[in-house]
Amino acid sequence: MTTPQEELLPGTRRALLHRIAVAQAEGRAPSLVAAVVRDGRTVWHGARTSVDGHGPDQNVQYRIGSITKTFTAVLVLRLRDEGALDLSDPLEKHVPGTGAGEATIAELLAHTSGLAAESPAPWWERTPGSLRPELADVLGEQPFLHPAGRRFHYSNPGYTLLGALVEKLRGAPWEEVLRREVLEPLGLDRTSTRPQAPHAGGWAVHPWADVLLPEPAEDLGRMAPAGQLWSTSGDLARFAVFLAKGDDRVLSARTVREMRMPAAPAEAADVADGMTYGLGLQIQYGDGRLLVGHSGSLPGFLANLTISVADDVAAVVLANCTSGPLPWAVGADLVRIVAEAEPRIPDPWRPLTEVDASVLELAGQWYWGTHAFALRLTADGLVSLEPLSGNGRRSRFRANGDGTWTGLEGYYAGELLKAVRRPDGSVSHLDLGSFVLTRQPYDEGASVPGGVDPEGWRGIG
Repeated sequence: MTTPQEELLPGTRRALLHRIAVAQAEGRAPSLVAAVVRDGRTVWHGARTSVDGHGPDQNVQYRIGSITKTFTAVLVLRLRDEGALDLSDPLEKHVPGTGAGEATIAELLAHTSGLAAESPAPWWERTPGSLRPELADVLGEQPFLHPAGRRFHYSNPGYTLLGALVEKLRGAPWEEVLRREVLEPLGLDRTSTRPQAPHAGGWAVHPWADVLLPEPAEDLGRMAPAGQLWSTSGDLARFAVFLAKGDDRVLSARTVREMRMPAAPAEAADVADGMTYGLGLQIQYGDGRLLVGHSGSLPGFLANLTISVADDVAAVVLANCTSGPLPWAVGADLVRIVAEAEPRIPDPWRPLTEVDASVLELAGQWYWGTHAFALRLTADGLVSLEPLSGNGRRSRFRANGDGTWTGLEGYYAGELLKAVRRPDGSVSHLDLGSFVLTRQPYDEGASVPGGVDPEGWRGIG
């Protein structure tokens, strides 16, 4: 008897339940709900609550705070993919007169614009958005704290500006554009800008006593694109699948992969912690695993969405308390538990259906000077170049259709690889961004810059 691939083993399910039970108990959360996604579908859901009876299910809304920023980033990248803007455009080109228009769209997405972290007082998360009706009220008199592009500095006002950009180019409110272009196509019917029953209430837990205080749930107004949304563990599980695989109705796999790439210079402490930021997504590396996603918090609520693309596992964690459990740590643990207990089973190896003989002859061993590399043809139609020693520069290359390939990652990203042929059609060498790779170390029959000593290799007596 075998266990269906989509089901988690009993031991894995118990470990997941134990982790959220500890988080809810030690974090003193009125309730905590979590979900795990594997292979594109939710495979586990768990909840713990301080209220007797039925715990929250996948349909109960919680406020998700700054996970909203990822949704806003998706809208901006849709505009980029349509050609309505370029990420290098200054904001002023599309939304003039803000006083912060020198920041580029990419800098706003990656929190490298130099803008302040928060809006001027009063505390925007705990006061009505009607107190900040205009962008000038959100930005204040001195919006910039740092030179643009020089450092990562998380900015809520920056995402308010991105929401204004969406509204300007779409000619409709941010909320309406989000619903039409993201929520409806992805089937996120329980994600909204205002709470819809059933939803959790937000609470503060006294730091030194086991008592509660209700938290306000303000409409953030202009700040909505930075943190307004309410959602469920079920909807965020579906959103995680989209962020891992893409959906051509919203964004291609190539664009969501771009979102997951680091786009911000990391502080020294962030380098030590393995943390950086992409385009609307937080990125963290630790314990041999790369995680992407976003955390969120607003008075009364904590939220986290964590994805390991390599393991094909994602986790959602939602709690209705201002502080206590650490949802990002819980999310990372849920991913780790599944990935380690039930490692991803690779797809079966299959040979290529067809191969170009002129490409096949390039496969095998090549040398850049004395550095040995292997060039391989892969079943996805790419070629890969990797060092035989295990250490050194490596990249996959995409065919351009003209006998050349473009590097996709690392040092060779964007660089051109081509085979240089002799008059008789035989391959002399490979040219990789001016680097010459030969079949033998410093091959005498190839055009090696600087030439090869005519006396050849020798020992020292």
